[in-house]
Amino acid sequence: MAFRLLSDTPLSAVRLPAGHSVLLDPARRAGIGCIEVLDGVARVYCPCEETEGMTLAFLQAGDQLDASRLCSEGACVEALTPLCFSSSAALDPEAGLDPVNEWTLQLLRIRHLGSAEQRLHALLAMLVRRMGRRCGPWCDLPFRLTHERIGELIGTTRVTTTRLISRIRQAQLIEVPPGSAGMRLAPSLVESAPLANA
Repeated sequence: MAFRLLSDTPLSAVRLPAGHSVLLDPARRAGIGCIEVLDGVARVYCPCEETEGMTLAFLQAGDQLDASRLCSEGACVEALTPLCFSSSAALDPEAGLDPVNEWTLQLLRIRHLGSAEQRLHALLAMLVRRMGRRCGPWCDLPFRLTHERIGELIGTTRVTTTRLISRIRQAQLIEVPPGSAGMRLAPSLVESAPLANA
């Protein structure tokens, strides 16, 4: 995975185009205690050689990433949409649950569902409930994930993921508008998902 190093000088606004990543290097983050997403959607993933690319969390505006709690290899922040974040934010002690820990727990719950179809259904619904919005007859998700990335998240291959998504498309429960960076899901798909209360 390609990424650049995040400056160890805290910055009030770091902008990344969609598809770009930065590494929060533990050896260089002495001045960075917290990353706060100001705008856009980010994926936090592991840069470790053994688990390279493993998704830890998704972050959106207002979410914070405590840089002091990262593993010794650090973590990467990938822009799923055009992203702006601050590397000079102060950690909010009143923020409640750590978003990375919460996402990791929810992704682990999804990975333990019995079938790949259930895992895909639960993942898509969770992404829409947490990061999407209802827009007329559809629920909009402002970004797309590759079939390979979805496969990583649900513990299956890209080929299996493509087959499962094709079934959902044929049932007219998911739509990817041409020229759009996002996707649409039918509310019935979101509401009927396993772990709907997650």
